[in-house]
Amino acid sequence: MNFRVMARVLGVLFLLESVAMLICGVFAYLDPYEPDGRGLMPLLVAAGVSLLLGLVLIVSGGKLSDRIPRREGILIVGLGWVFSAILGAIPFVIGEPKLSPAAALFESVSGFTTTGATVISDLEEWPRAILLWRSVMQWLGGLGILVLFVALLSGSGGAKFLFRNESSFQSEQATTARIHDTALNFLVVYLALTAVCLLGLKGLGLGWFDAVAHAFTTVATGGFSPHNESIAYFSNFANGLLIEIWLELFMILGSTSFLIYVVIKSGRWKELRRLEEVRWYFLLVLIGIIVVWAVGSLGGGMSAGESLRGAVFTIISIASTTGYVTVNYEQWPVATYFVVLALMLVGGCAGSTSGGLKVSRLILLVRAAWQEVVKAFRPNQIIGMKVNGNQIDDVARAQTVLFVALFGLMSLGAMVVVAVIETAQGIDFSTTVSAVLATFGNIGPGYGEVGPTDNYGQFQPATQVFLSLLMIMGRLELYAILVFFVPAVWRKY
Repeated sequence: MNFRVMARVLGVLFLLESVAMLICGVFAYLDPYEPDGRGLMPLLVAAGVSLLLGLVLIVSGGKLSDRIPRREGILIVGLGWVFSAILGAIPFVIGEPKLSPAAALFESVSGFTTTGATVISDLEEWPRAILLWRSVMQWLGGLGILVLFVALLSGSGGAKFLFRNESSFQSEQATTARIHDTALNFLVVYLALTAVCLLGLKGLGLGWFDAVAHAFTTVATGGFSPHNESIAYFSNFANGLLIEIWLELFMILGSTSFLIYVVIKSGRWKELRRLEEVRWYFLLVLIGIIVVWAVGSLGGGMSAGESLRGAVFTIISIASTTGYVTVNYEQWPVATYFVVLALMLVGGCAGSTSGGLKVSRLILLVRAAWQEVVKAFRPNQIIGMKVNGNQIDDVARAQTVLFVALFGLMSLGAMVVVAVIETAQGIDFSTTVSAVLATFGNIGPGYGEVGPTDNYGQFQPATQVFLSLLMIMGRLELYAILVFFVPAVWRKY
C-alpha cells in the first residue's frame, strides 16, 4: 500500500481546509457587527492544526504518480472525509459558546456531508464567523471536497474511483479520460451558480453575510442557515416571497444533474433528450407539490395561497435534500407525511449535490420490476433497459437492486441501534425513524423531536457519533466506508 501517495493527497486536502478556515478568521477580525472577534481564535487554532497536519503529510508524502491505485483511492475518500470533519469540528469545541466533542463532530459532519442537521438550539448566540464556517463547510462538501482535487489532479485509476464516490456520477460518460475535464466543468458550473445565487440574494435585500451564507448552502443543497427560523426569518421582508422563489430555483438547480450544464456548455443540445432522470425528478416534485397543496388546502385549515407557498418551498427543499424550513410541516395533515418521507428517500439526481437514493435508481428499479412482470408470462422474451440513454446490463441492474436493499437493511439496523442507545431517553418511534432516514439520506430535518423546529441536540453522544457515521456513509453511497471492514482490502494484491 502506497501510504506516501495517500499522505500527499490528504495533506493538500487539509492545507486547503486550513485556507478556508483562515478566510473565516479574517472575516471574524474585520466583522463590524462583532468587534470583540469572538470567533477569531477558535478559527485560527483550527486553521493552525489543519495547516500543520497538512504540511507534515505533504513533506512525508511521495510524489503523485499518474495513477492513484484503487485501494489507495478508497482510503483517501474515507479518511479524507473523516479527518476533514474532525478538523472542522475544532472551532465548535474551543470557542464560546462551545459544544461537546460528539456534538461538534456531528455539526461538522453534517456540514461537510451537506445534511443540514444541527445540534445547536440557538444559532444567533454564536459568532457570525463560526456560522460562516458552517456555510463554508457545506459549500466545500456540496460537490464533494475530493472532486475539487480530482479536477486538479491527472491521476486516472484512483481518480476515477474518487470521482464516482464524491459526485454520485453514474453516467457512462465518467470514463477515465474525461474525468479531469468533466470535474473542471462541474467546478466552473458550481462557482457560477454560487455567484449568481449570491448576487440575486443581495439584490433582493439581504446583507452580504446572509447572502453569502445562504448562497453557499443553497447551491450545495445543504440547508444550514445562520438564523434559528431558517428561511422563515425572511418571511416578513418586503421581498420575502421573491427570496423564497429565488432559493427554490437554486435548490432545483443544485439537485439537478450537473451533466445538463456540461452538455449545454458544450452545445450538445440533442443529448438533453437522453437525461430522462431530470424529467422524472421534475415530475416527482410537481406531483408532490400538487398533492401537498391539495391536502393542505382541503384539510389543513390554510388558504389556497398559503398552502401553495408552503407546499412549493417545502417539497423542493425536501426533494433536493436541502432541508430549509419556512413552515412547520408537522402541523400539516398526516397524509402529507408520506409524501415528504417518500421524497426524503428518493432525493435528487445523480451527478448533483443532493443526497438520497437518487431518481435514476428509482427509474431503474421500476423498470426492472416491470421486466420481471413481463417475464412472468413471456419468459423467453429479451427486454432491453435504458436509463438516461445508456443501456443497462444485468450486472448494473443487480448492483442497483443490491444497493437499495442494502440501504434499506442498514436503515432498519440503524433504527434499532438508535432505539437501543436512546432507551433511557424515551425517544419515540417517529423520531427514531426520521432521524435515521434524514441523516442517512443527508436531508437534515425529519419528524418528531428532529422536526423542522427542533434539532439533534437531545441525543446521547454515542447516538450523535453514530448518526455522524450514517451521514458520511450516505454521502459516499455506502461502499466507500463499508470496504474498510472487508479484510481483503487490507491484504497485498
